[in-house]
Amino acid sequence: MALKIIFMGTPNFAVPILKAIYKSDHKILEVYTQPATKSGRGQKLKHSDIFNCAKKLNLSVRSPDKLETNEEIDHIKKLKPDLAVVVAYGKILPSSLLSIDKLLFINAHASLLPKWRGAAPMQRAIMNQDSETGVSIMKIIPQLDAGPVMLQEKIKILKEMSYEDLSEKISNIGAKLILDSIKLIENNKAIFIEQKDSHATYAKKIHKNESKINWNENADKIIAKINAFHPNPGCWFKLSNARIKIVKAIEVEKSGETGTILDDKMTIACAKNSIQVLELKKEGKKQMLVNEYLKGNEIKIGQKVN
Repeated sequence: MALKIIFMGTPNFAVPILKAIYKSDHKILEVYTQPATKSGRGQKLKHSDIFNCAKKLNLSVRSPDKLETNEEIDHIKKLKPDLAVVVAYGKILPSSLLSIDKLLFINAHASLLPKWRGAAPMQRAIMNQDSETGVSIMKIIPQLDAGPVMLQEKIKILKEMSYEDLSEKISNIGAKLILDSIKLIENNKAIFIEQKDSHATYAKKIHKNESKINWNENADKIIAKINAFHPNPGCWFKLSNARIKIVKAIEVEKSGETGTILDDKMTIACAKNSIQVLELKKEGKKQMLVNEYLKGNEIKIGQKVN
């Protein structure tokens, strides 16, 4: 029997999962996403990726500022959903919502829970230089990402993987696992296993002040952060008072005074080894290969960056 589903999500990461449910036999009653935000010089309203996707699929969309109001609770009750699927919605769901009778809330979380509960599991896994991560499908409870887990699938984190690369792969795995989970729920075969809270680690939200490169760190740690923060917010440094965002770099076995340019290939010394910049984006300019940048910008060996 097809299930009636409410979908709750916001960023592009959630789009493949919404599309997978839409293409299935199940019925999406409504899509919840975060309200539009103002951005750019003109302060134009920018809708979420899930909002845009849902509109293309002719799905009903709702973007309340708060979920705990009587209006929202009553609205969801009147829809009479069998299941709510939550993917990177962006808010902790209130207990009053989670306690709606006969409504199960499940979440696709981008880590192997209980590791990396919280807002930025993929970025923190890359920064931590973890060898693997994955997707967990869990039942939502009032505590942050602490609900019992139904399904998990692992994925290797390759050294050159950026957040963008990993997010795409995990989102596609999540789409498959969500459909598997819905089938188990539909057939009354879902088994939820409690997490071990003593093994939990937390992936705090990424703040922009983390994105400035500290050249006193080892090269491998700096590259992990560059990968974790691509494409947003991006890792940057200043060269001749201009902000340079590093898109891609590799570690090389060169040494020198930390934060100095060691050669004409834009190799910069770190605490241990150095990084060679391969792609960058100068403030106000387009993304380019370092060779393109060097054609119009002079650098000097021994020059200090900050």
